[in-house]
Amino acid sequence: MSNSSTATAHPAPSTNGLEGVVAATTALSHVFGEEGKLVYRGYDIHELAGKASFEEVAYLLWVGHLPTQQELDEFNHKLGQNRSLPDGVITALRAMPHETPPMDALRTGVSMLGSTMPGTFDEDPDLDEAIALAARFPAILAAFFRLRQGKEPIKGRADLNTAQNYLYQLFGKEPDERHWQPLETYLVLLADHGLNASTFTARVIASTGSDLVSSVTGAVGALKGPLHGGAPSKVLDMLNEIGTVDNVDAWLTAALDRGDRLMGFGHRVYKAEDPRAEILRGMAERASDPDFFALSKKTEERALALLNERKPGRRLYTNVEFYSAAVLAAVGLPGDMFTPTFAVSRSVGWSAHVLEQRANNRLIRPASEFVGEQGKKFVPIDER
Repeated sequence: MSNSSTATAHPAPSTNGLEGVVAATTALSHVFGEEGKLVYRGYDIHELAGKASFEEVAYLLWVGHLPTQQELDEFNHKLGQNRSLPDGVITALRAMPHETPPMDALRTGVSMLGSTMPGTFDEDPDLDEAIALAARFPAILAAFFRLRQGKEPIKGRADLNTAQNYLYQLFGKEPDERHWQPLETYLVLLADHGLNASTFTARVIASTGSDLVSSVTGAVGALKGPLHGGAPSKVLDMLNEIGTVDNVDAWLTAALDRGDRLMGFGHRVYKAEDPRAEILRGMAERASDPDFFALSKKTEERALALLNERKPGRRLYTNVEFYSAAVLAAVGLPGDMFTPTFAVSRSVGWSAHVLEQRANNRLIRPASEFVGEQGKKFVPIDER
């Protein structure tokens, strides 16, 4: 028999995963899950997507209000001044094996900004630091994207907006409006989303008094996880495997019979349709290849019907990842660049949350319920 006592016989608490636990106060954004509504600084996402530029939304999240034309011009000038990468970051990206996942390259590149830009990022982050960091996310990804193809990185242009610059630095030519506009709307939709896992990570690190780069590097690591930001490419894989509209029913039925998860459906918070999915559906119809959109739409319709039939009451709806795949593929991005492009957008939200956390900071130090043993006695190795 054990010579120890057990602290509790109860199972782990229901707060595992912190579901329903309020861990922060924020004025930045909120997900109204029951209603299927997303709000940025008081604006319903439908008021911003397709109307506001990504730069206007970044200003809104960072500063608290939509900019005047003069404020926007000054803001865009600052962004344009912060799109170049230090030589040390380029050298590090150049040294990476070509098969390195882009999220790993991004995490490393972001982290290196802290050491290759001395004096830029200190332990008291401000708006200038947020701009300096977020403006370089597209440049890091584009540089690695080209280097792994044996091509040289391209410097950003001050006369292009974030979406245009990203595509320009990726592909080496000024993008068509039919490509950069859907990308810009995507960036607006993904800029912030309440206290999700990566944002919580950023706020926890910021609460310790650490710097902005450390906080956001941690957030990138959290976003890499397939339970958070890693699913859009898997939606593309699923659709490519289904192949044709005629194969949708058979493929989905077989997948559900095996107990497989259908990618792009269900959400931890939304108990109604994700409003971002609704907006992206319309964008995908306009931007995608007609056959690919038809496959996506048929897959969505049959998946929802089958999920409702097999899991009644679960309230599973299309989430943002499903049509993100169609939109990002339509603008020319390969699947392994989907989640990193998500990070380009969310870098704004992460840095805004860091600034908000530090403005009224208290170390985030949750408690845990101990369910281990106590009272054990050390036994010498020859007596075990």
